[in-house]
Amino acid sequence: MAYKTLEVTIENNIAHVAMNRPDKLNAMNGTFFAELGKTFKALDADPAVRAIVLSGNGKHFTAGLDLKESASVMGAAEGDPARVRDKLRRHILWLQDSFNAVDNCRIPVIAAIHGACVGGGIDLIAACDIRIASSDAWFSIQEINVAIVADLGTLQRAPYLLPLGILKELAYTGRKMPASEAKGLGFVNHVHDDKDMTLKAAFDIAGQIAGKSPLAVSGTKAVLNHARDHTVADGLDYVATWNSGMLLGEDLMKAASAALTRQHAEFAPLHESDDPA
Repeated sequence: MAYKTLEVTIENNIAHVAMNRPDKLNAMNGTFFAELGKTFKALDADPAVRAIVLSGNGKHFTAGLDLKESASVMGAAEGDPARVRDKLRRHILWLQDSFNAVDNCRIPVIAAIHGACVGGGIDLIAACDIRIASSDAWFSIQEINVAIVADLGTLQRAPYLLPLGILKELAYTGRKMPASEAKGLGFVNHVHDDKDMTLKAAFDIAGQIAGKSPLAVSGTKAVLNHARDHTVADGLDYVATWNSGMLLGEDLMKAASAALTRQHAEFAPLHESDDPA
């Protein structure tokens, strides 16, 4: 697939998705949202992919929403007000679906962040599983500075990633949070000296994940996401049902044998999806 806003490569069971509008600071336009959603749904269906690294080309990770296209995002102002607002609501849900594709992807996604990560960038990395930053990275819930309520996932996912009081401060003020503060709060897992070292660290973690049973990895992500959105009792019931089916597979015996013999286990890929869309 040819992309206008992304670069996508797959090697050694690791997909690298790089935002690729460096001259626009990787600002997010309509084409970006369409391509991102399709890309992550396709990667989710690809049995060759076992981990994903998400990064940004150029000086910054992303400047967030492309404000030059914001008028089209807001929708037409003419016509029946109810129908105009209905159209806008459906458009916002479509934008949300692009980032939901990241969160719902069976494959763990590691964000490698450098420079600015603003507005929609926070929505995007909040949908990722792991966040790694360079020392020059900084974060801002920028929407409040342009009189918008953040609506693509930050206010729903970040309460699981940040203390609520800190999140409210960031969301109400739009101030910059440097990488060092983000690390101290647990919003990012690790901080490295520069972009290259950050990418290397992301690929190192991706390599570790790619070497595990893809059934166990995708199952762990599914159970963790379910636990985030349900009660403890619901989560325990869900994982009991999950493992009652998955523990009968061959991966458990392969992993146990490898552990006993101190060898590396080789796991078969998952079956290809019948519906990659």
